[in-house]
Parts: sequence; structure tokens; C-alpha cells
Amino acid sequence: MIAVREEAVWHDVECGAYGADLGLWTELASIAAWGGERRAEVLEIGCGTGRVALHLARRGHCVTGVDLDPVLIEALAERARAAGLAVDAVATDARELDLDRRFGLVAAPMQVIQLLGEPGRARALAGIAAHLAPGGLAAFAILDGPAEPWRASPGAAAPAPDVRERDGGVCSSLPLAIEPEGGVIAVRRLRQIVSPAGQLSEAEDVVRLHELAPGQLERQGEAAGLRPRERRRIAPTDDHLGSVVVVFEGAG
Repeated sequence: MIAVREEAVWHDVECGAYGADLGLWTELASIAAWGGERRAEVLEIGCGTGRVALHLARRGHCVTGVDLDPVLIEALAERARAAGLAVDAVATDARELDLDRRFGLVAAPMQVIQLLGEPGRARALAGIAAHLAPGGLAAFAILDGPAEPWRASPGAAAPAPDVRERDGGVCSSLPLAIEPEGGVIAVRRLRQIVSPAGQLSEAEDVVRLHELAPGQLERQGEAAGLRPRERRRIAPTDDHLGSVVVVFEGAG
């Protein structure tokens, strides 16, 4: 059995069950396969524990996943090895990419690009452009439209908590609020752990996303050397907001 550290557990709890976008990443990887080959060289930005990376590797693609958190990268590497999948897991900053390789597809799911403000986003886009094969694709999921303020309140309808068992206990992540303010969207969750003995511990977690419209991202991508190709949409689910996926082509 693979031991899972707490950072990886929360990533699994809050992201692992989401699957509404997997069909699109599969389609883009198939388009990006070179020379009629069925296998694409894929780079995933902000791969976490491997929700998308492992999905694409299972379909025969050669995947490199990068993430700033070495704990998440360690979890991805262990899972890939256990499954016999071709995934190269690299702990690195997307704003400082230096992999000495080019890829047919660079994928940034689940608003990863919105975690970066300026000038970090511009550096990341330039690095992605430098790692993209001529005619390859780069795709970035961002929130579909402005975020509406929302706060959980007693008696009101709210998303169900994300829940996962761990070592005989239960980990639960409950959405608390979405708070747009000054160009940043704060997404607040209450993380709770119930131990096998029934003891409860809890803490609030906040993820801050920088507001980013599709046209703004397209302009920044062009400035970095990418060519806008199309926009795709991922419909909202009962538990997740919808996304716009801005797709670029590599120059040359």
C-alpha cells in the first residue's frame, strides 16, 4: 500500500473525484499526437497527485507532470510506478520551466493558471511557449465568467462536502465561501478530520485565484509567442463551477 501524506490527501479529497474535464484533455492529447502516432508527449502544469496525468498515461500518452509541491509530486511518482505508467513527475515552479524538452500538448487544468498573478503568469506562458513543439497545443482552464460572491448559510442549499476515508478516519472538505475582491477570488473551505477514535480536528483553507478573462489570457499568450486557436467549455457540475478552456498553438 502507498503511504499518503496529508497534503496529498487533501488534494485527492478536493480534486480527485472531478472528472468533467477528462474527455477534453483526452481529445486534445489525441489531436497533439505527432506524425500520425497515437501517443502524444504531454506536459501537465500543476499536476498534483495525478488526476489528469495518470488518466492520459493510461491511454498510452507519455506524460510529464510538474508541480511546485514536492509531496504531491512524490505521490504522483509512486502511483505511476505502482501502475506501470509512463509518467515523469518533476517538482518545479511553472514560472521557471527548464525541462530541455518539447511537448505536443501542454495542459493546465482546474484554473491552475489563475493561481499565478503578474509577472509570474507572463513568465509561465513564455516558458510554456518555449517547451511547446511547433504546431503543438497549449490549453488552460479558467473560470467561466466572473465569480459571484457566495457564502454558506444555515438552511440554504450548498454543495456537499468532498469526503474520503484515510487510515480508518474520515477527511471532509466543506465549501464555505467564494469572495471576489480586488481582482482576486478567495475560495474558502473547512477541512475536517475525524480520527478512528472519533476525535475531530478542523482548519480553514483558502485558495486565491486571480481574475482572468479569456481575451486577457489570449492577449498574454500571444505576447509570449503562442497563437490563439479556440475556446472550449466544460459545463458546471453540482459541485464544481464551469470552465472555459483557452487553447493555443505553438509558433513555427
